[in-house]
Amino acid sequence: MADYQRLQRRWLAVTATATALAVPVSGWFFGGPTALSLLVGGLAGLLYLFLFSRSVSRLGGDRKSVGKVQLLVPVVLVLASARIPALEILPALLGFLLYKPALIIQAVLDH
Repeated sequence: MADYQRLQRRWLAVTATATALAVPVSGWFFGGPTALSLLVGGLAGLLYLFLFSRSVSRLGGDRKSVGKVQLLVPVVLVLASARIPALEILPALLGFLLYKPALIIQAVLDH
């Protein structure tokens, strides 16, 4: 279990790093609203990854399936992007998906 917890921390750290690098770059090329949307999406991706990994760590014993709470994160992100004028939906979704390249990078580095 200690190995999985270290892996969780690395996933979160790599995702936070990817978000921290992507936000200023998007701000430089596309402007403040896009960078803000990407930041909000990246934070939502971090929250999703944290909730999902916490749910996976609880598997075993009497729990046979992964919880569904983390699925609310992208739904709330899309609704917030649609309702809040300062947020743009496409950069927010791209920011949310920043956790995926981070997981791929981590998988490549582990092998």
